[in-house]
Amino acid sequence: MKKLLTSVAALATVASMASAEGELNIFNWGNYTNPDLIKKFEETYDVKVTVTDFDSNTTALTKIEAGGHGFDIVVPTHSYIPIYVEKGLLMKPGIPEMENYHNLAPQWVDVDWDPKREYSVPWQWGTTGVAVNTKAYSGDVNTAAIFMDPPAELVGKVNVVPEMQDVISMALMYVGGTPCTTDKTMLKAARDALVAAKPKWMSMDYGMTEKMSNGDVMASVNWNGSTFRIRNNNPDVVYGYPKEGYIVWMDNAAILNDAKNADNAKLFINFIMDPENAAMISSFARYANGITGSEAFMPDDMKTAPEIVVPADLVAAGKFTGACPKEAQDMYTAIWTELQK
Repeated sequence: MKKLLTSVAALATVASMASAEGELNIFNWGNYTNPDLIKKFEETYDVKVTVTDFDSNTTALTKIEAGGHGFDIVVPTHSYIPIYVEKGLLMKPGIPEMENYHNLAPQWVDVDWDPKREYSVPWQWGTTGVAVNTKAYSGDVNTAAIFMDPPAELVGKVNVVPEMQDVISMALMYVGGTPCTTDKTMLKAARDALVAAKPKWMSMDYGMTEKMSNGDVMASVNWNGSTFRIRNNNPDVVYGYPKEGYIVWMDNAAILNDAKNADNAKLFINFIMDPENAAMISSFARYANGITGSEAFMPDDMKTAPEIVVPADLVAAGKFTGACPKEAQDMYTAIWTELQK
């Protein structure tokens, strides 16, 4: 009888999920959500999805903290998940009990920023390095000097994405420090180097896929998947892994504590842990994901792309950083505030 009741309950849950209706509001990075994925979810569950873009983790967090945002799901980078949790902004939606939880790749299950995956699931992961148009500059691209001390050919042609954590961490590694340090000497060195470099930049903008594809920007601090998409449009663009140190990151989907459409949000969280759906995310934005079995559904060119396959001699330069201690975070914020003046 118990087994029968359990089966009936399970069938009722499936039926409820299949007949879900209403809305879902997602707050995600710009140009990062596959429209076909959204269409598939909408048609599967009869849910109208609205995706709103943000351009940085700082922007997203500020918007969420202000309240009245109306979002159900947010997609922060791993280092920001503990900040959201500490501020009480995320829901524990029972991820380990979800149907597709078993598809999480083992290395992404019990992670430092979200032990046992109580709050979030993988969206995509990748690296932050530099993108360079070789028509403008044919020298070494595997260096943060591209934006920290631009060569003459790139002065006034370099963009820096407005992502505080990545940019300051890369600057720290460039001057010989480590990400999230509280060493004031190293932080000052990074700050001084960034301030000295800024007059040689043309912009601090995140939308580089189109601008570098068109040749409007010749170099940028950029993410590997975005650069992959740029190269597909403009073969003169290459991706560099700074030997002084580059960032490895994972963006994660999480449900907000004040979500008005929490049930639909849970459906979506489970939905993106399905290998075929995870592959749709990766195929669009060109980053790896944390879902086992998704490789079978992804384009062949992702298996050999230089933006995905890190050169063996540069693997060790990649740093997967967690949330900075408050003291370091406060210093990062002070440097960033000054840099944006």
